[in-house]
Amino acid sequence: MTQFLNGLAQSAPAAGGSPLTQFVPLIAIFAIFYFLVLRPQSKKAKDHQKMLSELKKGDDVSTQGGIIGRITGIKDNEVTLQVQEGVRVRFLRSAITGVYTGDVPAPKSDKSDAKAS
Repeated sequence: MTQFLNGLAQSAPAAGGSPLTQFVPLIAIFAIFYFLVLRPQSKKAKDHQKMLSELKKGDDVSTQGGIIGRITGIKDNEVTLQVQEGVRVRFLRSAITGVYTGDVPAPKSDKSDAKAS
């Protein structure tokens, strides 16, 4: 068995070639990683920062915790939301996930329920 492995090792071509050909797969992997992961993530973060900087009093927003409210006050890093009449909650500006438009998809009706009635 050892002679067989020694024979394979001796008959293998010598490692060599251009250093450029050795780095081509590494460069290709990095390029794919950049275009599929890093670039979209940085664009999303940039859009979120822009949205946070454009917040103004009276906007309806949603938070990371799922709370929806209207902005009644804005400070540097803090936003005050009115979630109900007379109920105001302070949040960090970074906890705001987006402007709430109220577009909630209607629940799907089940056709089997309609036939049973």
